[in-house]
Amino acid sequence: MEDAWHPMAVNRDNTTPAERYATALLELFYPIHYRGNMAVEDAMRGDLSRKQAAILWLIRSAGTENGRCMRRKEIVSRLQDWFDVSSPAITQTLRGMARVPLGLVRLVEDPDSAREKRVLLTPRGERALAMMVERGHDFLRRVAEQLPEDQLRTGIEFLRAGITASERVIVQSTVNHESPVRKLRSRARRRLSAPSENGYAGAD
Repeated sequence: MEDAWHPMAVNRDNTTPAERYATALLELFYPIHYRGNMAVEDAMRGDLSRKQAAILWLIRSAGTENGRCMRRKEIVSRLQDWFDVSSPAITQTLRGMARVPLGLVRLVEDPDSAREKRVLLTPRGERALAMMVERGHDFLRRVAEQLPEDQLRTGIEFLRAGITASERVIVQSTVNHESPVRKLRSRARRRLSAPSENGYAGAD
């Protein structure tokens, strides 16, 4: 049976191969992002909240000192894009991660700026990350066992190339001023950060 989206299939609507692949990839957005990726995340994070787990993984992936340290403002910037939460709510999450019983991070002054903080993993935070890696590896191993090796190899190569291509598109799409979506998000964050009657400004 012919795959209607395949670029070599009979082209009945005069679309380009890129357009047809885009259609097929878009249909994978929900099962990959909202089911597949979140299933991996749930397997990895254990008892941590999504924001807590994201902070640890962000430090591991994009931090300095071999993935053990990151500036607070960089964490805030990334998490605001991912979770659409206010800066005070993220700071609240970080402080909760620094306190007992978690003790996953330490917040210290940035030597380059008295107003900035650096977030450092504690030994307990490093152990939590090691557990995340172990759980994620176990989950994906079980997925990999259900696929032939050639598909796994090709799939990993595609994902790596796709990440590079998407980064190029993001850079090309970036403008010097905020996009309308970012402006709307900024307004929503300001509303979230404003104290309510009960003083609540966001949750972990």
